[in-house]
Amino acid sequence: MARPKEKSAQAQIVDAARKHFGQDVARVSAPGGENRSSFRLHLADRTVIATLRPNFRRTHLEAHVLTELGKHSSDLPECLGVVGEIMFQSDVGKRRLNVEIAEVAPPAQLDLAAQAVSAIFRIHGAARQTELNEIMPHLGNNRDWVLNFVDAVDFLQGLGGGISDKFDRIAAYTRIDTPARQFVKWDCRSGNAAIGRDDKLRWFDFEYAGLRHGAEDIAWLIGDEAWPLAPQDMVDVVIDAFDPTCGIPLPDYLDYLSVYLTFHAVQRLKLISKEAKKRGWLSKDRIRRYDDAGVHPEFAAQICRVGAYFSDQSELTAPLTANFLVAQRGFEEIVAQTEKRSA
Repeated sequence: MARPKEKSAQAQIVDAARKHFGQDVARVSAPGGENRSSFRLHLADRTVIATLRPNFRRTHLEAHVLTELGKHSSDLPECLGVVGEIMFQSDVGKRRLNVEIAEVAPPAQLDLAAQAVSAIFRIHGAARQTELNEIMPHLGNNRDWVLNFVDAVDFLQGLGGGISDKFDRIAAYTRIDTPARQFVKWDCRSGNAAIGRDDKLRWFDFEYAGLRHGAEDIAWLIGDEAWPLAPQDMVDVVIDAFDPTCGIPLPDYLDYLSVYLTFHAVQRLKLISKEAKKRGWLSKDRIRRYDDAGVHPEFAAQICRVGAYFSDQSELTAPLTANFLVAQRGFEEIVAQTEKRSA
């Protein structure tokens, strides 16, 4: 008989689910693809999501986060229990936001964007009613992280043009090195939200949750290269949904969001370029279906568009706007060439 650690992840999860829920698992599917750590378990009366992560402590911390937030918010899954390294949570739906947003008309896209951003602010508000803002790990709070995050702008030079002498790196380091006071989900890409049978949008995957400024979650959503909305429209959405009880005045919040999002856009560009060199360009449908990095020239152009817009909103990052615009034109040329070849 195989030892538990030699069993496949799926076999371990099915065994644990049978004991935990007291019923057989009729079927198992992998919502994020076979290589992901989460599985959808089809029980007799419902479906649940089971996650087997390699880090025992992180699994239990995520379960604690869901439990505490769930006392004050319905914008996330319900934790259904933990068995060893396996966490069970409610199934928030098969209609992932990254796919749904691409299939609806612009007015409906704005509505979904408003739901997503409002849910983030409600989750942050829920955290402030718990002890999470005191106990969660601080994210990006060391010197090396800040330096690497800001200095990644040098990557833009390879996409056309040097970095302006007017860009003040020291000031950028200081601005990004912000006190960690607010719970953040982290990784708020649109593939980590879904619409349930009740038509409610919920965020999931709180594995990397911690503490930071708070605007980072909004930045992850707007800085998702597969997110189709124009950056200026997203600013309007954020302003409408803004929660003044977060403790940060709206102008300051938007300024930090703009600065942080500028460097976040560079990180996404680096990832896209790295993956494109390794795998070539991928189809947009495949990227959305598997919640993959946006390895498509249109998505690369979109994140450049986002970087250009938000860098231009702050004097600190405005010297980088020209770099994003040059990079954007380069990716748009690739799109045009691709379309010409396929015509």
